[in-house]
Amino acid sequence: MDDDLRARRLACKDSFLDNGLVRPAELLASIDPDVVADVYGAGGVVAKLETHVAELLGKPAAVFLPSGTMAQGITLRVHAERRGRRTVLWHPYAHLDQHEGQAYARLHGLIGRPVGWPEALFTLADLEGVAEPAAVVLWELPQRDLGGQLPEWDDLVAQTSWARDRGAAVHLDGARLWEATAGYQRSPAEIAGLFDTVYVSFYKGVGALPGCCVAGSEADVAQVREWRQRMGGTLFAMWPNAASALGLLPGTLAEMPARFEHAKAIARALAGVPGIRPVPDPPQTPMMHLLLTVPRERYKENARRLAEDDGMWIWPNGIATGDPDVLRVELPVGRGTLRHSAEEIASVLGRLLD
Repeated sequence: MDDDLRARRLACKDSFLDNGLVRPAELLASIDPDVVADVYGAGGVVAKLETHVAELLGKPAAVFLPSGTMAQGITLRVHAERRGRRTVLWHPYAHLDQHEGQAYARLHGLIGRPVGWPEALFTLADLEGVAEPAAVVLWELPQRDLGGQLPEWDDLVAQTSWARDRGAAVHLDGARLWEATAGYQRSPAEIAGLFDTVYVSFYKGVGALPGCCVAGSEADVAQVREWRQRMGGTLFAMWPNAASALGLLPGTLAEMPARFEHAKAIARALAGVPGIRPVPDPPQTPMMHLLLTVPRERYKENARRLAEDDGMWIWPNGIATGDPDVLRVELPVGRGTLRHSAEEIASVLGRLLD
């Protein structure tokens, strides 16, 4: 974000994107003033969060790390070294392949192999078409770059069973696992129970300070903890981020069903706005993508006008698609979204196309 956009965002008063315009003071307020500090990740609120997440996900152990890029690369490496294989199967839009500078290969010597087609969830048939022995199969639930789509539960069970039967580890990129609980109407532990290891994030839907956990067996988590230190992730004091997560996570989980219902209401309201199409429709989790029929420069001008005239922060730029007159944006439904009616959101979105 350049200086002009940053200044424009700071001047805005409201946003219905995710958790809204969360200011530093609000994040600091999420930290319990009586929190017990850790020392290099040991003890205090960090240990308390790790225990809480392990219990929440039904796993024997969990470890707190400062970033998901670090957490998932380490976890996949642990599985690969245990099995003596290097190949990781994942969807073509896997976050590790698309947004992490090929860290899995450059830092951990892993080989990523996309499975299936980019614009659809992979299927059991797609997996069955792979003959190469894999170290790990990775699922992202929900699939962010497909608008928050989820595989049918029975399909997911069959896919994870296929991987285990072939000696591969099964890992969940659960950056938005909390949203998946609403879509599946299942607890975090029920979903996590299908996987050997699970990564969860605290700054996305939860809205806490940055940080994440990896949960799994005692042996896997112990190795992840050692690699955290080797990778420079065992900071002297991790308590502010852990305390923020511990303070905000319970309320976020409790709110997910309401967020999901609001997402569906927004999609219904958009049916009356020509030129906007939710993907998927209806939403499968508390998020969706929107396809907007509007030229890029007109969109940017309308977004600027909303910010400067109405104090409403919206995506400053849309994402290009194969059609130059169609842009894509992502709408995560969070605390900020719930403060606005579905009709109000549809009205504001319609103004982006004027």
